[in-house]
Order: sequence, then structure tokens, then C-alpha cells
Amino acid sequence: MNEAVEPITLEHPLGIANQATHGSLPRLAQFLDVSIFYGLLVVIALTAIPYGTVEPWWVSLFECLIFVIAILAVIESLISARRPLYLSLAAPLLILILFMVFQSLPLFSGMGPISVRTAISADPFGTRQVAVKLLALVVTGLLLLRYTSSRDRLRTLIYVVIGIGIATACFGLIRRNSQTGPGFLLPGLPMNGRGFAQFINRNHFAFLMEMGLGLSLGLIVVEFRRYRRLLVLLLASVLMWVALIYSNSRGGIIASLCEMVFLAVLLDPVRRLTKDRAQDKWSRLRTVAGGLAVRIFLVAFLIGLFAYGVGWVGGEQVISNFEVAGTAFDQPGVDVRVNTRRKQIWSSTWQLIKANPITGVGFGGYWIGITKYHDASGDFTPQEAHNDYLELLASGGLIGCALVAWFIVALVRTARSRLRSPDPYRRAACLGALAGIFGVAVHSFVDFGLHMTINSLVLCSLIVIAVNQVEAPVSRSQTVV
Repeated sequence: MNEAVEPITLEHPLGIANQATHGSLPRLAQFLDVSIFYGLLVVIALTAIPYGTVEPWWVSLFECLIFVIAILAVIESLISARRPLYLSLAAPLLILILFMVFQSLPLFSGMGPISVRTAISADPFGTRQVAVKLLALVVTGLLLLRYTSSRDRLRTLIYVVIGIGIATACFGLIRRNSQTGPGFLLPGLPMNGRGFAQFINRNHFAFLMEMGLGLSLGLIVVEFRRYRRLLVLLLASVLMWVALIYSNSRGGIIASLCEMVFLAVLLDPVRRLTKDRAQDKWSRLRTVAGGLAVRIFLVAFLIGLFAYGVGWVGGEQVISNFEVAGTAFDQPGVDVRVNTRRKQIWSSTWQLIKANPITGVGFGGYWIGITKYHDASGDFTPQEAHNDYLELLASGGLIGCALVAWFIVALVRTARSRLRSPDPYRRAACLGALAGIFGVAVHSFVDFGLHMTINSLVLCSLIVIAVNQVEAPVSRSQTVV
């Protein structure tokens, strides 16, 4: 993908910018244009409510709503004479969906006296379900790219993502201090301390907080002169951070620290301050050394401040949770044959990967494929690998990993060009979105939060924010971030 920033035209390669005014479109097209954009935002917000949308009927409703909106988008495109989207960024994911369909097809002859046609996937129906869900997410991303066609709409999308994080954090804190029995507005919410907010698992809640926190911290960089917005963003960041600490998710706390370190490394204040003074080789060397020293100081300061804040806000419960972190990876004692700890699950998953290295056991088929390699009493069978990277390799093999790697490379190359945008707000939004994505990437080493529909949907929104090219004219007086 070409990294050069292309001029914004009606038919931009990513299909995300539009110079034509709404007045130049037919009235019905204008109505559909507005309805589609805000309809997507409403779907994203509603998806967060029923346990993050994990139960089959809620997932099906989400998919149906997205496909209905996609039909409206086709009608709007025909009326306004827009050509189809350029799908270069989404191409690897679309090919991955086709690969999932291939995994689910009974194309191979089975072994034995009776020839039975079998599929690559251990659960063909589950693989088709994953393919449909991923298609709905890709369609959501493409529609957001297309209809986030102005700076105001980009800001609205950002505020919706942050707003979902704030509302979820508030609900989590209220529930933590008020719940006295099973069920709290949602009947399935337990009292066992494993859940937080509307999520059954507190680690899934942490994924949502990481994305909202990273985005809000990135925006603080550019809003430092707008005191009201800065105050709102600071309050939002503190609220989500406090809720994350109270959730007692070790992976979430570590991922949020990694987000702050990520931002500290990328800001590079010394280079901006001294770039005009560095004329000779010695000056450039001092500039690099100074920038490195400032980064090391910022990282060390953030780690110390973060550790103190975690202990101060979370108290003894959070500290004790980190002290027993080793038991999450090993399982001594009488329960060893259950093999429910990450160490045993990862070991079994690696055996599964080695047995199916090229095509995997099918997306959605992990829970069946792992039974052959999970050496345990049978009281518990892992439904997930508790490591999305291992599960990706187990489910899709090298082919699936190659397609995902292709998408990541395309995303990084596109986002790099957005970080060089002349618009400070655009750069800060991209930086915040990348921080949220980075936090998810770190946390995915030990959890499977992206299996929750709302988390994958918000991640999709962050990707749109990172690669969207809507910009405002920049005056000479604007401060460079």
C-alpha cells in the first residue's frame, strides 16, 4: 500500500473522504447518508449492553442490523452514483473469510470402510458462524470508513467510543458497590467476583477500558489548549483507569501501563523542541541522546506513578492478585489433572498446532480439536486458548496467520502516514487509536477478550479512527504536536 497521503477526493482509495457537499446529493441520498452513519453508532452503543453481546441471539441480531444497514448503503450508493469502495485494506480479511468457508466445506474423504466426506474444521457449523460474524465486522468497518466523511463525524465516532467506556465504567463501579444478589439489571450477572460491569468475565471488561483509555489519552495531547475538553478527557481517563483497577484484571492493568509507555515513547518531545538547532553531527547526536534520556525518564516515571496508583486505588486486593499471578500459569496440588491453568492449556494448544500446522482445525473448532491433546481428567475442556495468538495459529494454521499478518502490515503502513498528517487533531486521534490497539495486542497474550462482540466492534472503530483521512485545513499558527 502506498504510504503517500493522497488528496481527498470523492473516490479516495479508502473510500473515506468526500469533498462533495451534502447539498449536491439527492434528498433521499442525504437522508440515507445521515441515517447510515448514526445507525452504525447506535448499533455499536447497543451492542455493549447485553453482556457485551455474547449470547447467540444477540450476536444474530447484531449481524442482521449490520447487513440491513449495508443494504441501505447500497441503495444510497446507487442514488448518489458513488462507485464501490476500494477494498485494499480489507482484502486480507475478506480472503480470510473465504478461507473459513473453505475450512467448513466437506471436501475430503474420511478414513475407514465407509467413505464419509469431512471438512478441515472440527466444527464446520461453528466455523461458518465465525465467518458470518467476521463479515459483519468487516462490513461495519467499511461502512464507518465511508460514512465518517467529515471532521465532525470523526469527532462523533471518537466520542461514542469514549462514551461507551465511560458508561461501562460507571455501571461497573455502581454494580461493585451496590449489588447484593445475583443479577443487577441484567439477570445473568453473578456475585462471584469474576465479572465486572455488564461482563461475566472481568478480563473482557478490561479490554473495553483499555481501548477507551488509550483513545482518550491520545486526544489529551491535542486538546491541552481547550480547557473544557481537556478536563472532560482527563476525567474520562481517570474514571476508566479507576474502574480498570477495581476490576482486578491483571492483564488489563499491565496492558494499560503498556499503553502509557507506548504514548511516552512515540511523543518524542525533545526532537520537536531541538530539531531547528541540530545543524552539525555533534548537535544531532546530543538531540538523539536527549530524546532517549527524556523517553527513559518518562517511562520510568510512568511505571513508578502507575505502580503507586494501582496500590493506592486498588489496595491490598489488587496487590494480592498480582502476588498469586503464578497460579494462573501453573496448577500445583490435587487439581493438577484438571489442567485448567494457562500453562497446561497453552501446552495442549501447542500440540494441537503441531498436528495441524498449515490449515488449523477451523475457526470456531478449537473447543473440539483441543480435546485430543488436553491431557486431563475430562472434568473441564478448554473452550478458548487464553491466548489469541496461539488460538489463531491453532484455528487457522499458517495460512490464517499469514492473512492476519498481511492485514496488520497494511494497517501499520496506513496509520504511519496518518501520524504525519498536518492536522494535529488527526494525528492525536490516530495516536490514541493506536495506543488502544496496542493495549489490546498486549492483553491478547493472556486472554480472549476479542471474542466478545462489543470489544471486537470497538477495536474495529479504533482501526477506522487510525486510518481515516478526514482532515481540516491547518493554519500556520497551529501548534505542531
